Amino acid sequence: MDTKSIVYIALFAALTAALGLMPPISFAGLALPPITAQSLGVMLAGSIAGARRGGLAMLLFIALVAVGLPLLAGGRGGFGVFAGASGGFLLAWPISAAVIGYLIGRAPAAGFTLMAPMIAFGGIIVMYAVGIPWMAAVAGLPLTKAVTIMLAYVPGDLVKVILATIITRGVRRAYPAL
Repeated sequence: MDTKSIVYIALFAALTAALGLMPPISFAGLALPPITAQSLGVMLAGSIAGARRGGLAMLLFIALVAVGLPLLAGGRGGFGVFAGASGGFLLAWPISAAVIGYLIGRAPAAGFTLMAPMIAFGGIIVMYAVGIPWMAAVAGLPLTKAVTIMLAYVPGDLVKVILATIITRGVRRAYPAL
């Protein structure tokens, strides 16, 4: 592995950790759960660093959380977080970043209307496909109930997709050799 790849992997793991420090955004008066920014790091890792480096960045992040570093939103960390209802979503992060990176790597000059669905597929569909069954199993919920619970998170995730698309397009314009 070259130095550039190591730097990207460490950078996006650190960015994801930094996004966990941001307080959740709450919507007073709306029936929406608070939104954390951390999954934006997953989307950016895949869309900017690419499939391999983005996936490895999230794998590094997950390993750091597993050994006990409090890098998750709310200062959580340790192997026990993977045994909770959100553990499947966390374990999906490397897969999600890799899928996003793969899709964008197939069309690196994609416009907004093509890039946003690629990021949404990896950052929402893939993540939910792993996380929702895990949540249902761990929490003892029927799968339909778990899906219903997660529907409340979709608007916030769509906002993150839009932000990730705007940021990615800007970075790729500024650094076309990336």
